Amino acid sequence: MKIRDIEIKNGIFLAPMAGVTDRAFRRVCAECGAECVTTEMISAKGVCYGDKKTEQLASLERDIRPAGIQIFGSDGDFLARAAYKLMEYSPDFFDINMGCPVRKVVSCGEGSALMKTPAECEKLVRAVRDAVPVPVTVKIRAGFDAWHINAPEVAAYCESGGAEAVAVHGRTREMMYSGRADREVIAAVKRRVKIPVIANGDISSAADAAQMLEQTGCDGVMIGRGALGRPFLFAELKAFFEKTPYSPPARRDIGVLLLKQLDLTRSFAREEYLLTMRKQVAWYTKGMPCSASVRREVNVLSTYEQFKELIQRVFFA
Repeated sequence: MKIRDIEIKNGIFLAPMAGVTDRAFRRVCAECGAECVTTEMISAKGVCYGDKKTEQLASLERDIRPAGIQIFGSDGDFLARAAYKLMEYSPDFFDINMGCPVRKVVSCGEGSALMKTPAECEKLVRAVRDAVPVPVTVKIRAGFDAWHINAPEVAAYCESGGAEAVAVHGRTREMMYSGRADREVIAAVKRRVKIPVIANGDISSAADAAQMLEQTGCDGVMIGRGALGRPFLFAELKAFFEKTPYSPPARRDIGVLLLKQLDLTRSFAREEYLLTMRKQVAWYTKGMPCSASVRREVNVLSTYEQFKELIQRVFFA
């Protein structure tokens, strides 16, 4: 599939996730097979007001491409100015967040709250499109709640505003991450617009991805929570799409990935890396017999050496 002149061979996307898709996680996922990555969401107002976190959030690796920057906000002027300023980080595209369900974002009229006003979505997309030379995409949900399932309408307005692709999470804002993603809503979006549509929600295996594409007719799949602690899922998807052999990683192989992420996170995040790695270790060990004890132990670790010793003990012993 293509987004303007950006080619994504098999249509395998890593979803932007706040507090998760930092530079380290994006690199690990890309090396496993993710073909297109996007930053954590970045506040347009924060960029315009000189937030010190912007550089860390927006920095992209030259060798991990295509890569986009996701921005959020509800004011077209701020979004446009932020996108213009963020061009210094050389993104391949900008993604506008219209799907975040978190209360503090929604209460400001941002994220999934934007889906309440489809015509405004068109204006926001047009504002960003007019400000930057790269493609603009959007990420939406099925709707705000069960009584307002309007993803096809919102997608059509975004397309009219100049969006060149749309990713659809098949849950409403009200559902958060509960229940199951509605694939028929995603299929309805695909039927409504001409731009590429990327399906998101409940994809944790190659079989899930194949079923999603078959049921929705979408152009690609976006993996979010399915990759938490399982970046090797992208290797499974790549093998499936390219019809090459795939063997699930052994525990030692997973440990190698986690150690690499530890080193990368320490390199990129500096003083914050231990907090980030506590979550990552918990995700990587989920489902293992030792997971409960590991979660308790990791929350009191305070040095790189302690983290490394724990990982080696769990995955290499």
